[in-house]
Amino acid sequence: MLSHTVFFTLKDSSDAACQKLVDACHKYLSKHDGITFFAAGRLAPEYDRPVNDHAFQVALNVVFDSKESHDAYQVAESHLAFIEEGKENWEQVRVFDAVVS
Repeated sequence: MLSHTVFFTLKDSSDAACQKLVDACHKYLSKHDGITFFAAGRLAPEYDRPVNDHAFQVALNVVFDSKESHDAYQVAESHLAFIEEGKENWEQVRVFDAVVS
């Protein structure tokens, strides 16, 4: 399996803007072939330990059944539409891909 985790830091980090991005994740990204787990949500500020990274507002976590499913997702029309719709408000996007079992 491949874990694809994305952390978004937003230019406009208002509650409305954060929720708009979470909603867009669900609309455009949650129904691709090969997804075994999908979640999107906002930073949990109550977890404030020295090891917690708070340099983001929205997180996306998608686990794919294979590298091939992930690769198809990357070029899918809905993924590209998601990027086009949201990229203007993204200050930074950090992507972490890992082979998991």
